[in-house]
Amino acid sequence: MLQIDKAPKKATNLTLNSKVLEMAREMGMNVSQTVDALLAEEVKRRYWAKWNEDNREALDAHNRLIEKYGLPLAKYRTWGKALGDGRIKKA
Repeated sequence: MLQIDKAPKKATNLTLNSKVLEMAREMGMNVSQTVDALLAEEVKRRYWAKWNEDNREALDAHNRLIEKYGLPLAKYRTWGKALGDGRIKKA
């Protein structure tokens, strides 16, 4: 599982567009905090995209089982019972 929220900070050097940096500072933005948050979002996005790609075969196999047999505990569901058995409706 991806655990990056509580990792310690580490000083680093970045090369940024000077005008964007100037404007960000004029707006009172915390550049380090902003870059850290945006970089973390992108790392998470890429991590899960790779995870989905790496696990595509297993996910597809699982989805085929659900499509064929329905959800294992569908009879106990009290919500979303459009088909009653948890199977995916074919268009």
